[in-house]
Amino acid sequence: MINEFYKARLGGKSVIRELSEYATARGQEIGYENVFDYSLGNPSVPVADDYTKAMIRLHEESDPMDLHGYSPSLGNTAVRGIVADSLKRRFGVPYETKHIFMTSGAAGAIAHALRAVTKPGDTVLGFAPFFPEYMPYVNDTGAVLRLVPADTEHFQINFDELEKLFDDNVAAVLINSPNNPSGAVYSEATLKRLCDLMRQKQKEYGHDIFLISDEPYREIVFDGKTVPYPSAFYDNSLSCYSFSKSLSLPGERIGYVAVNPKATDADILAIIFGQISRGIGHNCPSSSVQQAVAQVIDETSDLSVYETNMNLLYDMLIRLGFTVERPGGTFYIFPKALEDDAVAFCKKALAYDLILVPADSFGAPGFFRMAYCIDTEKVKRSIGAFEKFVKEEYKG
Repeated sequence: MINEFYKARLGGKSVIRELSEYATARGQEIGYENVFDYSLGNPSVPVADDYTKAMIRLHEESDPMDLHGYSPSLGNTAVRGIVADSLKRRFGVPYETKHIFMTSGAAGAIAHALRAVTKPGDTVLGFAPFFPEYMPYVNDTGAVLRLVPADTEHFQINFDELEKLFDDNVAAVLINSPNNPSGAVYSEATLKRLCDLMRQKQKEYGHDIFLISDEPYREIVFDGKTVPYPSAFYDNSLSCYSFSKSLSLPGERIGYVAVNPKATDADILAIIFGQISRGIGHNCPSSSVQQAVAQVIDETSDLSVYETNMNLLYDMLIRLGFTVERPGGTFYIFPKALEDDAVAFCKKALAYDLILVPADSFGAPGFFRMAYCIDTEKVKRSIGAFEKFVKEEYKG
């Protein structure tokens, strides 16, 4: 018999994917260059050139068995050491090889982290607005995701609401900074306050509460700023990373979990992740990709186009009367719709070939997300469509 749980899930298709499919179909009618598709967060800048060169070298010079054989279940040992050294050098946390576990992207990292520090029935606290896939990520482990309502002014943490949700059942707190969908970057003050509260709750309840930090946008930040590193503020922390956005290679599915060396059972958590892999099938990510990213560990693609696009859209949205917090990073912007019903707003936008994502499923009704990882030339051409949309539908 087919599993009814997953069969029932077929009715809950991602609104992002639905809109992306609509954009593709519309593009076949009028030319995709005429569809202003802000639906899908798929990196649009070329992969880092040094990564390509490294991969070519590996294919030309490496022993085929070393390049294409299974890596150890915890990941290529040399690569794990290179990741640890990079993090220690950049963020001052004394990682060693034993603290790094290689994964199939950030999704694989979160899958392992959640299973290692929760059990069925536990609570994981998250923060709206949030990436909708967190729901299955958490709930399919048997734990339960409870969401802290959004601070819709600045998209930092709503601490009053957070304290209301904290109880003895909380095993982990899941954060995402820079944030999808808001583009907000949690400030050092926000992170320190969160970590102080978590330490207080650990002491009050007498058990570990882990901080799981989802960080695929860590390198995409604006105005010359840097992102505070959450694991630097809290011992029981797991940093979940993906190279998808920094190097523009999401299809290669490569990332890692970094276990804070001061965490409970820090020296065996990566080994525990290896045991988790036996049950969920995430073990042994691509051997060749692990080795290639290790050769460009501190490099990124040219990510400057995202800041260019953000500035164009932010200035336009402000000029047209939208309420919108200026993003600190990522390639998303998160305006408030011009009517209470963001779903209706985004449906009206389709008539102008503007593909916008209503944020109800992100936990922030009344807002919409724009993924501006598209060509700058297309961003500029979309401004006219936006102006026409707003004038005809809301200022007529």
